[in-house]
Amino acid sequence: MTNQKIAQTLEMLADLMEFQGANAFRLRAYRNGARVIREMPDSIEKLLENGEDLVEFDGIGKGVAAKCRELVETGKLEQLETILDEVPRTVLDLLNVPKLGPKKAAAVFNELGISNLEQLEAACMDGQVQQLPGFGAKTEKAILAGIAIAVAANQRILWSQADQIASDLRKHMVDCSSVNRLEFAGSYRRGQETVGDLDLLVDSNCPEEVMDHFAEFDSINSTIVRGETKMSVRLENEFQVDLRVVPAESFGAALQYFTGSQAHNVLVRGRAKQMGKKINEWGVFQLEGDQEQWLAGRTEQEVYEALGLPEFPPEIREARRELDWAETGPLPELIELDDICGDLHMHTTATDGRATLPEMVDAAKACGLKYIAITDHSKRVTMANGLDSDRLLAQWQEIDQLNQAMTDDFLVLKGIECDILEAGGMDLPDDVLAQADWVIASVHYGQQQSRQQITDRIVGALQHPHVSMLAHPTGRLLNKREPYDVDMDAVFQAALENRKLLELNANPRRLDLNDIHLLAAKTRGIPVVINTDAHRTEGLDDMKYGIKQARRGCLTAADVANTLPWNEMKKWIGRE
Repeated sequence: MTNQKIAQTLEMLADLMEFQGANAFRLRAYRNGARVIREMPDSIEKLLENGEDLVEFDGIGKGVAAKCRELVETGKLEQLETILDEVPRTVLDLLNVPKLGPKKAAAVFNELGISNLEQLEAACMDGQVQQLPGFGAKTEKAILAGIAIAVAANQRILWSQADQIASDLRKHMVDCSSVNRLEFAGSYRRGQETVGDLDLLVDSNCPEEVMDHFAEFDSINSTIVRGETKMSVRLENEFQVDLRVVPAESFGAALQYFTGSQAHNVLVRGRAKQMGKKINEWGVFQLEGDQEQWLAGRTEQEVYEALGLPEFPPEIREARRELDWAETGPLPELIELDDICGDLHMHTTATDGRATLPEMVDAAKACGLKYIAITDHSKRVTMANGLDSDRLLAQWQEIDQLNQAMTDDFLVLKGIECDILEAGGMDLPDDVLAQADWVIASVHYGQQQSRQQITDRIVGALQHPHVSMLAHPTGRLLNKREPYDVDMDAVFQAALENRKLLELNANPRRLDLNDIHLLAAKTRGIPVVINTDAHRTEGLDDMKYGIKQARRGCLTAADVANTLPWNEMKKWIGRE
């Protein structure tokens, strides 16, 4: 019973209780408890086993502690099971629709009898939803647009979530003595930002033993199918995992084939055909009339070499430019986590962060970073207790004192995440921004404005003399919120002309810029900055997700500005 699973269960309970009209105080307690538990470094299960009193931890009250103990001891919550007996389970799908929420979901359920996404879509198309009190035509339109996001959320999970499942599965499978090699394939291995299922390949001569061990994985809810060498299961969260057991001589070929992408494999098969060869999940074969001679298949490297190709990093196997690069020279050396020198977007308790400035500094040092920028929100973000000029200048004075007391070469930059106002312009005065080492421009409000309005606001910010970088440029939240309508070509041009940087936000729910935009920035010669946007010390670990996304965009260390020491990086933005 992981902390993640406990937190998800508590959040589901709170949503369904709100759906039924429960007391707001209790809902807040469960949601706060879920947040605390998700961020805790220690396992709740282990703490309870060691006799710890969970109430001693800030944010966990008696009710949440009792629910944690019930989950650890029984694997479920009786209260949650009771609610799910009273309302259709498909109601949970309604709660994933942006702009709906538990209260409005309850209204459409109670007033219109809507219990699933199909019924909701039909009611919106018929104009029934806008007739409900508190809705209206604008809300109905937003709900209709959000249904597609809810459908996608049901079908695909975040890469970071798939990564946790893969990690747990790997730990389970390595205990099987019949497993010689194992690798995950598919969209997960290629690093797609969302994943529809997991493909697990195992090299073994004993498929029965491997599948028996696989079946003991404790998160499996049901077995879909089991054959001689293939087994498909559904986990408790309805996520599907497919296991294939292959012989050693075909492991590399199967890994290449099932990693994909389909478009990449079409190009590879076409090349094989031109060479009088055939490639499939069993290997590479030389064709001589009706005869086939096996050439390669044990490793991906020998599979590609048999076709005169380099072994492509999985992240760039998307039939974009990888074969052209292979024809004209060596493949680009994609960025690695160790290439990063600094993190230039993070928050502290001064606004909506969960750690103090010194705590963020210590955590950044532990990650091996050489410099960071503290970039709390500006005053427009009232819900985050954004900083006005006086509070910001006081924080910068504290940073100056911290740097002076530092006994090593670590550097803390005076920064700010300054909102781009709805009417255009920056949220803080120019004379204040001029004193910063690092100014991030970002859009948090007015995201429903027209394409021209949002584009003009962002371009105006990139033309501002004190702005260093544009944060999460399209504003999307994966499986939650679509990007706002912005002319990215105009944004790229403004960044290039004004020597501004663009962010790849490494938060696994953002990963913004996407891979296509990253390749476009690379092609135009616009440096990218990979930042975590960390709101707690553990958030600094999100850098690995940004690196995965950067590799999908074919970025090398040279394409990423914060691989440079600060003294070199700041030349790009004119802060020498």
